[in-house]
Amino acid sequence: MTRSTRSPSAAALPLERPQRAAVVGAGAVGTVVAEAVHAAGHRVTLCARRPLESPTVERDGVRSRLDVPVATRAAEVDPGADWVLVATKAQDTPHTVGWIRHLAGPSTRVVALQNGIDHHDRFAPLLASGRLVPALVYISAERLSRSHVLHRWGRRLVVPRDADGADFAELLGRSSIEVVRHADFTTAAWGKLLTNAAANPLTALTQQRMHVLHQSDMRELAHGLLTEAVAAGRAEGAALSGADARQTLDLYDGLNPQTGTSMLADRLAGRPLEYDLITGAVVRAGDRHGVPVPLSRAVLALLRAQGGGASRDALLGLQPRPS
Repeated sequence: MTRSTRSPSAAALPLERPQRAAVVGAGAVGTVVAEAVHAAGHRVTLCARRPLESPTVERDGVRSRLDVPVATRAAEVDPGADWVLVATKAQDTPHTVGWIRHLAGPSTRVVALQNGIDHHDRFAPLLASGRLVPALVYISAERLSRSHVLHRWGRRLVVPRDADGADFAELLGRSSIEVVRHADFTTAAWGKLLTNAAANPLTALTQQRMHVLHQSDMRELAHGLLTEAVAAGRAEGAALSGADARQTLDLYDGLNPQTGTSMLADRLAGRPLEYDLITGAVVRAGDRHGVPVPLSRAVLALLRAQGGGASRDALLGLQPRPS
């Protein structure tokens, strides 16, 4: 049985200068991050496509209702936010253009809370103003209903070790989420990609949760995909080795067998899949550097055959859309 509470209010955590933040994307990760920014004492608006009543985060059997404004149009929010946190899936990035163009001023930091290794290339067409902060998300959360998010595990975000990264760490300093600043963000980004490179596509293709990777043949396939990702990442300048592939398998083993992945959830819900920013990134890096990635190429073909995913070229050729 779960207990219900209200999420901590800004009044309970007085700050000398609360920041004004907008979280674009009211999915699982966006809701968890919005809760964290609010708990840290800042003013938060959750930006959603459709009206949302009483967003709730469940964690360790406790449900916390997030008492923040929810906007469905950019015009409902004052422009010039201190922070715009984009927590949509990569294929939904085109829908954030109107929000970002309206909310971001010259001093706004736009945090890209998305998978992939090319945050700057992906968001460059969107930023008429403000500065980009790429962020790697180590949060496992699942939206059980339109307003109910289950936060399963993970409370870490990784950003570059620079001034913007330091300010982002300060933004969340009073929350339960840890912000880690990494001096070698290329390695960090490829390390995060490894956590997705086998688990996401294989669970999505089989429509099974993590227990599927306990089968010997699927584990062998997962190890092959991870080995190819390590080789492609090394060619891109990431400090990876075979040990990283083995450690990723160990990470998979340590998860509850009933844990799902974001790509599996998207496939079961009939939503577009994020394959081009994960498996596609491995294949493109392999092609750039002449690194053989036959397993990744085959898996990418199978994922594309499912339909619904946005290509990277489409994401990088964005045109502004109405919010």
